[in-house]
Amino acid sequence: MDQNITAAARTLEVATAVVVTAGAGMSVDSGLPDFRGNEGFWKAYPPFRKLGLAFEDLANPQWFEKDPALAWGFYGHRLNLYRATKPHVGYSLLLRRISAAPHGGFVFTSNVDGAFVKAGLDPDRIVECHGSIHHAQCTRGCVGIVKMTEGDVTVDPDTFMATGPLPRCRCGGLLRPNILMFFDVGWSHKRTGDQEERFSNWLSETSRKFARVAVVEIGAGKSIPTVRSRSEDLARKLNGALIRINPTDPDGPPGTISIPMGGLAALHRIEEACRSL
Repeated sequence: MDQNITAAARTLEVATAVVVTAGAGMSVDSGLPDFRGNEGFWKAYPPFRKLGLAFEDLANPQWFEKDPALAWGFYGHRLNLYRATKPHVGYSLLLRRISAAPHGGFVFTSNVDGAFVKAGLDPDRIVECHGSIHHAQCTRGCVGIVKMTEGDVTVDPDTFMATGPLPRCRCGGLLRPNILMFFDVGWSHKRTGDQEERFSNWLSETSRKFARVAVVEIGAGKSIPTVRSRSEDLARKLNGALIRINPTDPDGPPGTISIPMGGLAALHRIEEACRSL
């Protein structure tokens, strides 16, 4: 462990560009609920246990047609929670590393909570591959992607059902979060596509500068391997070092610097090691 912490610190100290890839494990240290497994989800949302609905059942666009109060109860509670949550100090440690790198950096995340931008990341330096809860699209498909207004969605804390007016488009249609849900053929990927284009341009520019790239992956699980696969692909294409921080699945391709810890604890240890180099 100590050797890998030191190796990660040395990698970051000499990196001229930093790519952070983050999954749900990055968010839990801020106090956000862990939805891995039904028990973790139902602990955060007890009423849905009684209904026999798992996370995968609720994260489905069908509810905005079948039961909008249930759909916005689930997503409205998450929206209010994410707005009220302060990102943990690990975000600042990562942004400091990005700022210190001569060629800067980028964030690629499956998280929809907007925590990196809330922590101070330039919004033009992130790819939110599953979208953002802070943006919405009309269920009628009449307009593009819009920002959610600052007003909270009112949610009954006992039933987790939306009780107040539901978010509406200017056309009068129901809004839904611009989040890629399960079985979601209606998700508008325009915003994420624009982010991917900026990322691609940055990667091309970084490659031309022969940058020494560090890819820091945090809390990306195997059940939905989007982030893990992207991390490995980036490290391979950029000839960069992959630092994988994960308490249960830290292993990776040959050369991976594996750190079997939670995100915040590992980032603190790496920062301490950097100061002692």
